[in-house]
Amino acid sequence: MTKGYSVRLLLAAFGWGFVAIGVVGIFVPLLPTTPFLIVAAAIFSRSSPRFEGWLLAHPRFGEPLQTWRRQGAIRRRHKFVACVSMACSFAILLVFFTLPAVAIIAAGVLMATAAVYVASRPEPGH
Repeated sequence: MTKGYSVRLLLAAFGWGFVAIGVVGIFVPLLPTTPFLIVAAAIFSRSSPRFEGWLLAHPRFGEPLQTWRRQGAIRRRHKFVACVSMACSFAILLVFFTLPAVAIIAAGVLMATAAVYVASRPEPGH
């Protein structure tokens, strides 16, 4: 096995790992989906054009990933859903979990930072 092949195989494995985490994020409120799929597409671009093409052509995730690549843009509806999901996740964290104050503050700061970043992205300019 050549070094290049081994690296591509390892990268493809990481890509599929990020796809798996992204899919789990569809169902788990505290876990985002899109950032993991963006990373997976980037990894696949270096390891497997076939898997990259599959992800970019996916009926549900392909268009947002392509828009992100071309313009670094996020649709207003997706921004809204992401920010509301983060707010709901933080509320769930506060209501259902007993955590040290530092953990709650850290989670709040991370979610707020992510929400500001998402909200500040431009909208697609078709």
